[in-house]
Amino acid sequence: MLPDQRACHLNAGYDSSPTRQTLSGLGFTSQIAHKGAPAPIQAGPRWPAEGTHSWMNGYGKLRRMTDCDATIVTFYLYLAAAFITVRALIQRARHRYRWDTRPTTKQLK
Repeated sequence: MLPDQRACHLNAGYDSSPTRQTLSGLGFTSQIAHKGAPAPIQAGPRWPAEGTHSWMNGYGKLRRMTDCDATIVTFYLYLAAAFITVRALIQRARHRYRWDTRPTTKQLK
């Protein structure tokens, strides 16, 4: 059983008139942050899945994928995931392990 007063708290990504109309049509009291303002109720930082999606979207081939073959699409997804994992491991190792000839820049030589 749903409560009489249903509320929906959303961040600025959902700040649009269609979203507000849909919520009011469903009987929700909405509280949506405006662009540039924090969310009314902030649960915490971005979810790990959101960060991962933004990393995956950083690869142009994945954004422009028009191939119908699922094997090729899967290959590019796995390749992007491998790049992301290796980059994260290198960044963690850069901060964790210290040696005299350690590179001072982020670029690998």
